[in-house]
This record gives sequence, C-alpha cells and structure tokens, in this order.
Amino acid sequence: MNKDLIEFMEKSTSLSREEIIEIAKNIVVNRYSKKTQLLRQGEVADKCYFVLAGCIRQYKIGDDGREVTINFFTENQAAVIFKSYKQRTPSEYFLSCVEDSIVIEGDLKSEEDMYSKFPMLEKITRTMIEQNFGEEQEERASFMAAVPEERFRMLLKKRPGLINRVPQHQLASYLGITPESLSRIKKRVSKDSLFIKP
Repeated sequence: MNKDLIEFMEKSTSLSREEIIEIAKNIVVNRYSKKTQLLRQGEVADKCYFVLAGCIRQYKIGDDGREVTINFFTENQAAVIFKSYKQRTPSEYFLSCVEDSIVIEGDLKSEEDMYSKFPMLEKITRTMIEQNFGEEQEERASFMAAVPEERFRMLLKKRPGLINRVPQHQLASYLGITPESLSRIKKRVSKDSLFIKP
C-alpha cells in the first residue's frame, strides 16, 4: 500500500484511517521517470493525475514551433486537461514529468466506480478541485496583469521551491520572457531579501 497516498489522505481528509486504507487499496498510484510524456498535444486525455511527489509541466508547441509553458503542477495539485478529459476532444497541450514523479492516476470509469463505492470521496475530490481551480484562476489573472519582474516576485512568494526545481528555459517560458531576461531579473531581485537561493 502506498505510504505517500495514506499520509496525504490523512492530512487532507476527515475520513477515518479504516476508510482511507480501504480507499487506498482501490486507487492506482504510479511512479514516472523524469521526461516521461503523460499526454501529447493532439491526443485525447484518457487519464487524470494528482501529484503526490514530483513536478509535471503543461505546455504546448505553437505554430512557430516554439514550446510555451503554461503551468507546473507539484505536490497536492491535479494535473489534467479537463476539456480533453471530460469532452473527449484532442488536447491542446502536453503533460510531461519535469522530475521523477509519484501520482494518483485515474480514468473516467475508475472515477465512477470509486465514487459509487465511496460517495464521500466524490465530495472531497470536488471540494479540492474547486478550491484549487479558484485559487489558480485568481493567481493567473494577477499573473497575466503583472510585468515580468512582478511575475517573478509573485512566483517567489507563492511557489518559492519551483524556482530551483525546473529548467530555467521552461521557467522563462512560463513567465513569458526569454532566459536572458530571466537572468537579469534574478540578478536584480537577488539583492532583495525575498530571493530564495538553493
């Protein structure tokens, strides 16, 4: 039985230990190596993921052939392209492991079976998704309205560990700037107490 999953559920739910152990027996937990492609642009997403450990990048390749990083999903975040997963349409994005990752992996059929077997799990899952989605929407709106240096500072404040976990060119793409601009911003910000060094 997966220790990471048990620990996460004990911290994140009000379920009893017995219920958690029973649910854990029915949940698929997989480990993926760094650089594993979980979903490719143009494929229909048939799985959803919840990160217990590691980091998954969401990105796309534009018409000009450039990679554009949209998001990074780390511990306790769901990594799923909802439109493709729920509506069975081709995904506009890739999902790829930036680090070795441990994830809860599900599909629509297993979700339905689990919710039928454990009705409380559906409520818990929905609450977590709604909360994560609401927070992400607010953060994304602020992020998009900010200039690059403000975006970097926001990232330091909200997700400080991410700075040292992902390749700098991917981080620059996420911030909407070039790697060279990111280096200049890091130098300026490094003089402030906010900057977190490895």
